[in-house]
Amino acid sequence: MSLTTIAALKTGDCPIFEEVFHENYERVYFYVLKKTKAAYIAEEVTQLTFIKLWQYREKLDENIALNIQLFRIARTTMIDLLRKQQNSNYLLANAENIYKQSSNDVWEAVTAKELKGRLILSIQSMPAVRKKVFEMSRVNCMSNREIAIKLSISVKAVEFHITQALKYLKQILSVIIIFLRLT
Repeated sequence: MSLTTIAALKTGDCPIFEEVFHENYERVYFYVLKKTKAAYIAEEVTQLTFIKLWQYREKLDENIALNIQLFRIARTTMIDLLRKQQNSNYLLANAENIYKQSSNDVWEAVTAKELKGRLILSIQSMPAVRKKVFEMSRVNCMSNREIAIKLSISVKAVEFHITQALKYLKQILSVIIIFLRLT
């Protein structure tokens, strides 16, 4: 390749470009194939190299051999393509993890909301005094003695109601959990 070839390329001489393409296509292809060991990448990079050669032909340096400039384009194109491929593989792997995590989070949130709703319904279905004692103990964090004084019942009665409420909720929750696991 001579200086006249570069000058002709710079002016947009298509027959000269075709000549450069046919003379160098296999050399560029096998250069990239040797580096990447992937025919698909070698084909892609080779095509992009000649596209870029044509697009940037006006910027070719007449003081540097065309082969050197052509292989520089091939090398940078190969590096860019490999980086893009690596980034897309990374994004795909992370997207899958994010999807799995978010779907798990959604499932856990739905399950927690369902559990909370059923728990509230279960508490609402308790006898009035048991419900009141349980809410004062677990929601308002009152001691058994405070509840007994407030409701004018014995501490033993408070303990009995809390124990019965917890047994009831334990039975209900075990059924709910089994149901949620089946769905």
